[in-house]
Amino acid sequence: MAETKSKKTFYWGTGRRKTSVARVRICEGTGNISINKKTLEVYLTEEKDRQFVLGPIILADMVKRLDVIVTTKGGGISGQAGAITQGVARALKAMFGLTEVEQPTAPEEEGAPLTLAKKLRDSGFLTRDGRMKERKKYGRKGARKSFQFSKR
Repeated sequence: MAETKSKKTFYWGTGRRKTSVARVRICEGTGNISINKKTLEVYLTEEKDRQFVLGPIILADMVKRLDVIVTTKGGGISGQAGAITQGVARALKAMFGLTEVEQPTAPEEEGAPLTLAKKLRDSGFLTRDGRMKERKKYGRKGARKSFQFSKR
């Protein structure tokens, strides 16, 4: 008799930073992280970028229990790491069923347990960093630099 494989459930998240966009899929697994079909260590050579990507997973305490598959494009390595971080945080939020807007029933009591979405938001993983490079304007050398003014 043939064994039936249980179908994995994937949770999606999209992250953006500067001009980078990352599409993130997470599912239950063994802790493998692949970015553009490469491992985390091969794709992100800087330790700070690796820790930035692992931040939401460590916060959720799911380090060896999630497989993360990322497709990213645009921008540079640091921008892509920031986009992956936001995508992973959004996917974790979707995984734990926190996609609907939560209406606070009472003011926050001191003994109230922190939800994962609140932890992710307070840590800054769900907030998009909107800083982008300013565009070059016509009649100028760059975004703001101008040619030297001559009175005569």
